[in-house]
Amino acid sequence: MYSTLERFLKYVTYDTQSVDRAETVPSSPGQLVLAKVLGEELRALGLKDVEVTEHAYVTATLPSNIADPEKRKKVPAVGFVAHMDTATEVTGKNVKPRVVKNYPGGDIVLGEDENGEKIVLSPKDFPYLENYKGQDIVVTDGTTLLGADNKAGIAEIVGGVDWLLRHPEIEHGDVKIAFTPDEEVGHLAKLLDIEKWGADFAYTLDGGAVGEICWENFNAASAVVTIKGRAVHPGKAKGLMLNAVTMGQELNALFPPAETPESTEGYEGYYHCLSFQGTTESAVLKFIIRDHDTRRFEARKKFMEKAVRWMRDKYGEDRFFLDMRDQYRNMADKVKGREYVVETALAAMRELGIEPDVIPMRGGTDGAALSWRGLVTPNLFTGGHNYHGRFEFIPVPAMEKATAMMLKILAGVADPCTP
Repeated sequence: MYSTLERFLKYVTYDTQSVDRAETVPSSPGQLVLAKVLGEELRALGLKDVEVTEHAYVTATLPSNIADPEKRKKVPAVGFVAHMDTATEVTGKNVKPRVVKNYPGGDIVLGEDENGEKIVLSPKDFPYLENYKGQDIVVTDGTTLLGADNKAGIAEIVGGVDWLLRHPEIEHGDVKIAFTPDEEVGHLAKLLDIEKWGADFAYTLDGGAVGEICWENFNAASAVVTIKGRAVHPGKAKGLMLNAVTMGQELNALFPPAETPESTEGYEGYYHCLSFQGTTESAVLKFIIRDHDTRRFEARKKFMEKAVRWMRDKYGEDRFFLDMRDQYRNMADKVKGREYVVETALAAMRELGIEPDVIPMRGGTDGAALSWRGLVTPNLFTGGHNYHGRFEFIPVPAMEKATAMMLKILAGVADPCTP
């Protein structure tokens, strides 16, 4: 039907895993490689104003095909955004996607680990897998993530543009395309010139299961705590050694165990220790801090500062160093007064027989940052599951529905101006 699947299977083979706290944009060279590939594809399709920047931003326009000039003026330009990078938790190198045809239910053996043990995607672990019996499903080989977050979004957008070009009878206004780097490490489209790009409002296709729509998200910060210990021979360590690993464990134990990702849901915020690396001499703990409510979010950041201060008071000012940075903010306040952007997407889903699943996003997207810069950009589903891990998968019909949703949004925006 659409060219979405074949494009997706191609895009995921590019290693675009981003690098946290890199000094360059993009943070990894593979993102620029894919950006150039996408630029060439968009040019080959005939899009206008195709630009690939040195920072791996890809922008383009599919011009309106509305013949009546008065009507064309009234139709807003709609943007669609997806990011090229993949998450940092699991490697995105040498991704080998596989389409499981007509999934019969039960376990899917993805492959084997380095010890020859089978890696199994199982409904025992992920019960919703059984919802896709009879459907084609794209999976990994179990040694990498898949990259549906967010290459599925890219494929769905390009697939939609391709469909419009092959069906000129479908009226639409200007369609603005943007593919961005380093979303996973908090860059959040900082270098997208939204005035030049020209969208009146936009959508990120960066969500999960079919029907998911988000116009509110976490407030987010990152925190890196560096600990300087003092190594001494363990046989003569009493009163002398300062074990950075032990001090790191003590710091992490100060945070409420019920306020972690695995213990929270909905609007509940959390502290999350992403990684802990160290030796007796030194250690580094990386945290993320999340909350939908602005006041609670600020309180969480103050608690982080208080926890580090407590450890400094105990072990010395020169032993603990905190680098805390805001990442993105809740877009909900920016959507107020422009709810029609959300209503347009909801109407498109319902017209396709999709029941919208309105959720508070427990994460963030480029759209959160763009909304705070004045371009309202809610987040819509791509159809994938288990993002950021080796058990990531996406049903093919879900991808097709995401492309169909994009087309319905464009039709819905053009339709009110029909005489």
